[in-house]
Amino acid sequence: MPLSHPRARSSSAVGQRLSHQPHASLPLTHVHIRDTVPGVGRTDVPPMRRPVAHPAHRGSKGALAGLPVALVGALALASVPEAAHAAEYTVAPGDTVSGIAARHGLSTAEVLRTNGLGWSSIIRPGQKIQLGAPDVGAAPAPEAVTPSPPAATGYTIRAGDTISGIARTHGSTTDAVLAANGLDRSSIIYPGQVIAVPAGTASAASAAPVIDGLDAEQVANAQVIVRVGRELGVPDRGIAIALGTAMQESWLRNLDWGDRDSLGLFQQRPSMGWGSAAEVSDPTRSVRVFYGGPSDPNGTRTRGLLDIAGWEAMSYADAAQAVQISAYPERYAQWEAPAALWLAALR
Repeated sequence: MPLSHPRARSSSAVGQRLSHQPHASLPLTHVHIRDTVPGVGRTDVPPMRRPVAHPAHRGSKGALAGLPVALVGALALASVPEAAHAAEYTVAPGDTVSGIAARHGLSTAEVLRTNGLGWSSIIRPGQKIQLGAPDVGAAPAPEAVTPSPPAATGYTIRAGDTISGIARTHGSTTDAVLAANGLDRSSIIYPGQVIAVPAGTASAASAAPVIDGLDAEQVANAQVIVRVGRELGVPDRGIAIALGTAMQESWLRNLDWGDRDSLGLFQQRPSMGWGSAAEVSDPTRSVRVFYGGPSDPNGTRTRGLLDIAGWEAMSYADAAQAVQISAYPERYAQWEAPAALWLAALR
């Protein structure tokens, strides 16, 4: 079966591929997602995953149209408080909890508490919001002022976007974007959703060095591999093996698709014990699992590079093969020289 370079992959170039097996005792029947089979193409688009609603709103058959409450400070326009005599309010499109609270002379925290909501809860048009009436004749108490985060801009999610990619593009960090929107690393974003993106302290250009042959997304993922390797004390050769393996498996992209249930940088399979779909799609965690060793998130359930006795003396391709269990182990060797250059550029 001919080798297909990641950037030259045609729409008729998807072959069969079996999982990376967690243990060497499993059969060597691993086919890469870039192997070509004439006449067979990947024309499907991964199905859209819907956001998870707040428990109070589950069961609704309508599409979720609300936004995370944590966006309100960054995206909602200030409005003049209205008379605060209504006991109930029906959410309209574009409403936010803070906007509703302000119009009725209430604090955001009070409205959240009255309705059993949290800062990451979602509200939707048609939903009834209970309003607690303020003391008669008393001006509403101002909300406590907290230090403002860096100026944020609104960004509309497009198909294929990831929080980490959005953060890099805007010179911010994944953690900053998650915090600004009341999200965590297991949260789902969807096209059309508007999120707040805090301004970063560094420019996008400085956050993503230019490396010949790699685009910004690939460079960012390579940086994760290098960073985690440094944190774990992995020798340079081990980091270079991880870089080349990720290029062979996923083109150094955090793929949300693959053969069967393979996902992520190393195309790890949840069904074969590498972790849940969310876990193998987390670049940092997937890199840690590839390296393995005492801090392997999977413990002894899978075997990483550092768990293989004598890996340092193995050839580049053999070391990668010992982790991945591929039907074409020789294909890792082509990335040995490029990976060394990438590592040198990312020191």
